[in-house]
Amino acid sequence: MIIDLRSDTVTQPCEKMRQAMSMAKVGDDVYEDDPTVNLLQEKAATLSGKEAALFMPTGTQSNLVAILAHCQRGDSFIVGEHAHIYQYEAGGSAVLGGTLPKPIIENEDGTLPLEKVLASIKPKDIHFAPTTLLCLENTFNGKVIDLGYQETVCQTVRKKHGLKVHLDGARLFNASIATNTELKKLTAPYDSVSLCLSKGLGAPVGSVLCGNTDFISRAKAWRKMLGGGMRQSGVLAAAGLFCLEHNINRLKEDHDRASTLAECLINLGWQVKDNQAQTNMIFINDSEQTLIKLNETMKSNKILLSYGGAGNSLRIVLHKDITDEGLNTVINAFNTYQRN
Repeated sequence: MIIDLRSDTVTQPCEKMRQAMSMAKVGDDVYEDDPTVNLLQEKAATLSGKEAALFMPTGTQSNLVAILAHCQRGDSFIVGEHAHIYQYEAGGSAVLGGTLPKPIIENEDGTLPLEKVLASIKPKDIHFAPTTLLCLENTFNGKVIDLGYQETVCQTVRKKHGLKVHLDGARLFNASIATNTELKKLTAPYDSVSLCLSKGLGAPVGSVLCGNTDFISRAKAWRKMLGGGMRQSGVLAAAGLFCLEHNINRLKEDHDRASTLAECLINLGWQVKDNQAQTNMIFINDSEQTLIKLNETMKSNKILLSYGGAGNSLRIVLHKDITDEGLNTVINAFNTYQRN
C-alpha cells in the first residue's frame, strides 16, 4: 500500500460520497436547471456569506475567471510572487485575459507588505496598465494569514484606490478550522473568494467561486467561454456538497496528525520550517542532496513526498486518506532512516 503525502489533492472518494454521486439529481447546468449544482452553489454562498456562488471544474479556472470578471484587458493586478495564481496557473490571466500581474515578494508569514502593495498601484496615467485588483491567498504554504492584516489591506486598497480584492481560498476551510473562525468572517473583507473542494475536503474535482450577484453573472459568461460550462454536472457537485456537509470539521484530524509528525521530525533532528505544522502541511528544510536521498528512500518504502529534485525545501501534506496507522508507518520510516 502506497502512502501518498505529496498533496491533499490525491484523496479517493469514500463509499458514501460515491453513493451520493451515483444518486444525484441532475439537469443541464448551462440552462441553470441542475438541482444538485444549484444546491451546492447556494450552500457555498451561505457558508461564505456572499450573495451567490458558481461551481467550477478547477481552482485554476476559478481564480482565472475571478480575474477576468474583475479586470479589463490591459489592466494590472497585484499578487504574491510565490502565490499559486502567479506561479502555478500557467499564466492564464496574461495569455487569455490580457492582464498584467505585478508580483510582490511575500513576508515570511505569507502576507504582502502593505507599503509595497501601495507602491505597486499604478497612478492614473496613460503610460501605465491601470491597477484594478489585488489577489491574496489563505492559507499560504499551510500558514493561516492574520485576519486583522487582511481586513486592513483590503480596506486600504479599496477605499484609497478603488481596487477589488480576490482571495484564493483553496484551503480556506483549513484556516477556518485551525483558528476556530467562521468561514464567512474570513471571507468578509473580499469581493470574491475561490474555495476548493478537491483538496482537504476530499472531493474528486471542483471549486466554487463566491461573490455578489453581478460578479457571478460576469463570471458565468467567462466560465462558459473558457469551456467550464458543464451539463449534468450535478454528479460532480454531489461530491462537493457531501464534502461541505461532512468533511469540514474533520480537517482538524489532518492538522493534529501533521502536528504529531512535525514534532517527531523535530525530535529526530530535522529542520521543520517554523517548528510546527499550523494546518496540514509540513516543510522540511535541508540540502538538496539530503532531500533527494530522503525522497528516493521514502519512495522505495512506498511513501511519496513532494520534492521536485531541486531546492532546499520538501513538503509533506496530511489529508483524509492518511489514518493513524498510516501516520505511524511514516513515523517509523523516519525513525529508521539513516541520514548519513
